[in-house]
Amino acid sequence: MPVLSQPVRARSLVRANLEKSSVLLHSRMPNIKVFSGTSHPDLAQRIVDRLGIDLGKVVTKKFSNLETCVEIGESVRGEDVYIVQSGSGEINDNLMELLIMINACKIASASRVTAVIPCFPYARQDKKDKGEGVKEQLVNKWKSTERKFRSRAPISAKLVANMLSVAGADHIITMDLHASQIQGFFDIPVDNLYAEPAVLKWIKENITDWRNSIIVSPDAGGAKRVTSIADRLNVEFALIHKERKKANEVASMVLVGDVKDRVAILVDDMADTCGTICHAAEKLMEAGATKVYAILTHGIFSGPAISRINAACFEAVVVTNTIPQGGHMKDCPKIQCIDVSMMFAEAVRRTHNGESVSYLFSNVPY
Repeated sequence: MPVLSQPVRARSLVRANLEKSSVLLHSRMPNIKVFSGTSHPDLAQRIVDRLGIDLGKVVTKKFSNLETCVEIGESVRGEDVYIVQSGSGEINDNLMELLIMINACKIASASRVTAVIPCFPYARQDKKDKGEGVKEQLVNKWKSTERKFRSRAPISAKLVANMLSVAGADHIITMDLHASQIQGFFDIPVDNLYAEPAVLKWIKENITDWRNSIIVSPDAGGAKRVTSIADRLNVEFALIHKERKKANEVASMVLVGDVKDRVAILVDDMADTCGTICHAAEKLMEAGATKVYAILTHGIFSGPAISRINAACFEAVVVTNTIPQGGHMKDCPKIQCIDVSMMFAEAVRRTHNGESVSYLFSNVPY
């Protein structure tokens, strides 16, 4: 039998270990169950396909009085359970369904229950600050009571955090929280993943003139997000500041930065009715931008959003699939989707194996 030299033997061992790791990654992971709620079954299926396991059996139905009923169809005793449910569609029903599923698994003796919530519900209600629309209605009649009314606004994101903890959740995995301080509303671990690595990958692969681009925030609150992306692309950034002279006047937008003869890329964490980003796109074109793209983590697109995007001057509006986008993409050809299921799948795998998830903060797993 020939004797291998030390370098050759070392290479053989490394190759064997890599092949063994690859086999283990794609084989069934022991003591793990992944269940899907009704809000985003496609994303849940993509996650389990990536992990190489089957989706857990669960039946959700509504009684005639519209109460939600959940039946877990297999044993979860001693298992590491992950429940995928996004804050989209019928948000209140989906949130209640998630709470019931967590509690059902917990009282069935699951060792750990992790809620995978790609788009966290009620994330915009994170402080005592009422919206401008309500202030406009009050300012003429009840100027003296406006401040008192604003102090009675709920912090609903904190309430949702309490509900998830009381239901029995041991861990939360989410993406691009509207305010990162929401993590502090929980007394359990929260992993807030970032879409930024996937966004950078999309920009480099799909915008040919990205080196001549400028990253723009549609409001001052997103400045930190755009500066991070601009630094990694080694391009400049700009922001749009919304000014309101009087409470009942339409907000004016002031562009801070030079976008002339450049590709403008608007970046934000979410878009709902799309009024802000559509006005921002008009402002950028007036300032001399050659093209305007919008990249958003959570594309909610409610109300007049689709018609506004169709009428706006965007080259493309790019969103992730933290919220189902199939219907939106049919109604609006400008909408494109980035798949982030591999990031959630890798977060689940690393959490299950007790590994760090910080790698995902700056890298896209392949």
